[in-house]
Amino acid sequence: AGSLRQLDPAITARRKLSIFCYQAGRMEGVNLSTHDNFLTHLKAWGIPVNPLIKKITGIEGALEYYRDLEDHRESLPYDIDGVVIKVNSLAYQETLGVRSRSPRWAIAGKFKARQATTELRDIDIQVGRTGAITPVAILEPVTLGGVTVSKATLHNQDEINRKDIRIGDTVLIERAGDVIPKIVKVIAEKRPPDTNPFMLPAECPVCQHPVHRPEGEAVARCTNFSCPAQIKGRIEHFVSKNALDIDGLGTKIIDQLVEQGVIRSVDDLFRLTPDQLAGMERLGEKSAANLIRALDASKSTTVARFIYALGIRNVGEHAAKVLSRAFGGDLAAILTADRETLEAIPEIGPVMADSIRNFLEDDENLRVIHTLLDAGIHFETPEPAGDQRLTGKTFVFTGALTQFTRSEAKAMVEREGGRASGSVSAKTDYVVAGPGAGSKLVRARELDIPVLTEDEFLELIDES
Repeated sequence: AGSLRQLDPAITARRKLSIFCYQAGRMEGVNLSTHDNFLTHLKAWGIPVNPLIKKITGIEGALEYYRDLEDHRESLPYDIDGVVIKVNSLAYQETLGVRSRSPRWAIAGKFKARQATTELRDIDIQVGRTGAITPVAILEPVTLGGVTVSKATLHNQDEINRKDIRIGDTVLIERAGDVIPKIVKVIAEKRPPDTNPFMLPAECPVCQHPVHRPEGEAVARCTNFSCPAQIKGRIEHFVSKNALDIDGLGTKIIDQLVEQGVIRSVDDLFRLTPDQLAGMERLGEKSAANLIRALDASKSTTVARFIYALGIRNVGEHAAKVLSRAFGGDLAAILTADRETLEAIPEIGPVMADSIRNFLEDDENLRVIHTLLDAGIHFETPEPAGDQRLTGKTFVFTGALTQFTRSEAKAMVEREGGRASGSVSAKTDYVVAGPGAGSKLVRARELDIPVLTEDEFLELIDES
C-alpha cells in the first residue's frame, strides 16, 4: 500500500511489485456467464491470475479448500491471511447484489492467527494527539509470522482488568488479522508470586494534568488543551480549513515550531513574529510575511468555526454550528451554559453536553480561550438562520451536482437546521442525487429513503 502511494515512481519501480488479478470492474464486449470462465480469459489475455484458484462444489468443498490452503500457507512466497469463496455464476452475483461495503456473493474465510508466548516486561503509558491514554505492553521480543514483536496495545484499563494483565506475566500473543499484535491471555500458572494488579495513573504522564474518564466510556483522557503530547494535533486541527483556516501553516512547519519550543499552545500562534518564522526550514522572508498576514486574517471568524477549532471531544463541525445558532452567536453564553441548558438544545445530547462542560470547566482551557480573544480573535455577525424547518433532518448528496456545489448544498441545509452527511444509513432522511449517482443511490433505494433531484431539493429549501 505504501508503494502504491509513493509519489516517486522510481522508488516504486525498485520495489519489484507484482500482482494477481481476481475481479472485473466492468465488462464490455464479452459474454461470460461464470467467474471461473472470466479468470480463464484473463490468463489467455496474459493477465496474471493466481494458480491456486480452484472451482469447488458445496460447503464441504469450500471447507476442504480452506483447510488445505491453511496447511500450505507457510510455503507460499507471499503472505495470506485467508481465502475468499465466491458464487461462480455472474447472473447470481448480479441478483445477490452488494451491501454498502461488501458483496453478498463472496465471503472471507480467515485463517487462525499465529500465536506465541513471551514475557511482559513493562507497561508504557502513551498519550495520543486526542488525549487518549493508552497502555502499551513492552514484551520480550518474539518472532511471530516472520515479524519480531516487542510491543502490543492493551487498549484501556477495562481490558487490563478483564484479562488480569500484570507486569512480569507470561502471555500468549497473536497478530490480529496477521498485522496488529495483541495479548490473547495470561498464562496464569507461570505468574511470578510478587506481581500486582496494574492501574493507569491518575495524572497525564506528559503534563501531569488530571486524567478524566467519561462515564460509560472505556478510554481515559488528558483534557489539557496545552498538553505537549497533543499540541501538534491540536494546532493542525485549529488551523485546518473548516476551523480557523490559516493558509500556509502546514504539518512540517508546525512540527518545527513545536519541536523548537516556539509554540507550546495554540494561543502562541498569534505571538509569532516574522523573525521567528523566517528562520524556519522551508520559510523565507516572503513566506514568513505571508503567514503573519494569514494569522491576522484568521482573527476574523465565526463562533461556530472557533468552537470547532477548539477540538472539544464529540463536538464536530455540525454540532459547533448548532451551538452557535442556539446561542445567537454569543460565545460568552456558550462558555457559561450549564449541562441542562446544553442538553435542551436539539441535537446536543447528554454525552456531548458533558464533553462541552468538562472542557470549559478546565482552567487551562479557559485560559487559552481568553488569551485567544485578547490576541484579537473576533466574530463576524452570524448569518440569520432560516425558520429551522429542517431541524433533525439528515441529507446525503451524491452524483455530479450541476446547480450547486456540495459545500453550497451543505450550507443551505445547515441554515435551515438540518445536517449533511457523507454516507447513507437508516438515519438518513433524504438523498439528493445528481447525474452519475452510484452506490449511495443504490443504498438509499435498499433502505427506502426518499431520493430527490436537485430541483426537488431546491423546492424543499424554498418551502422551508
